[in-house]
Amino acid sequence: MSKRLYPFYFISIALALYVVFAVIPSFMGIYLSFTDWNSYSRDIRFIGLENFRTIFSSEENYLHGIRNTSVFTVSTIILKNVIGLMLALLLNKGIRLRSMHRAVIFLPAIIPMLVVGIIFKSIYHPEYGIINEFLRTIGLSQWTRHWLTDIQWAFKSIIAVDVWKGAGYIMVILLAGLQAIPGTFYESAEIDGAGAWKKLRHITIPLLMPALTVTTVLNLVYGLKIFDTIFVLTNGGPGYATEVVYTLVFRQFTLGSYGVGTALITVLFIIMTILGYFVVRLMSREEQSI
Repeated sequence: MSKRLYPFYFISIALALYVVFAVIPSFMGIYLSFTDWNSYSRDIRFIGLENFRTIFSSEENYLHGIRNTSVFTVSTIILKNVIGLMLALLLNKGIRLRSMHRAVIFLPAIIPMLVVGIIFKSIYHPEYGIINEFLRTIGLSQWTRHWLTDIQWAFKSIIAVDVWKGAGYIMVILLAGLQAIPGTFYESAEIDGAGAWKKLRHITIPLLMPALTVTTVLNLVYGLKIFDTIFVLTNGGPGYATEVVYTLVFRQFTLGSYGVGTALITVLFIIMTILGYFVVRLMSREEQSI
């Protein structure tokens, strides 16, 4: 009996810490989302679904934040996977200085978000930013924009920054998947007269599905929890143009409305769980059908 329990001794401490610092606070947060917990009163009363009614009422900006979070997540999943796959395919070939190119493309993924924010605030500056200066130089002054303060362009600019920062990380995962594909598959396809597109469609993409599942789920979780990029660059502005769920949570906790803040986190947790389940199930089905 002791031999059977022996492996559990190694994980008991880690499991206990996980339960104390993750599981219990999660259930406490779900309970508190049904209360009027705030900084103005010591009493915490159970108020049922009132916080959720506040979130989903058309008079508030919470739905706008949820919609922005969804748009950001879907956009970055598609763009990062497509760009990451293109870079992985390019750098999987025997080009010169291949290792250096991989390192340079992966570098943005390890740069702290605060540094990225400072860099891109300068790049996006309407007067002396690199983008607008370049457009003026080539005679396209009419294309210059206030990239981070224009309601039409602020959110798109943030998506571009996030894709720039994260595409290299996705590239590394997909590159590992490409290198695991046996070269004999491509040799057989070439003998049968298959071109580059057919090899990509019938060999590369199907055999990359496990890696694509990983990158999709990672991007899904990251996109739904996005905060630092938006907080550093726009803090949810201009107006509510770049507001997302976690900036709303931050704002509610700053105002002392802890019950509404935890309710927002609960809504996001439910959305993340449902979407994650269906994404994994759908992509697993695609893997099994190959």
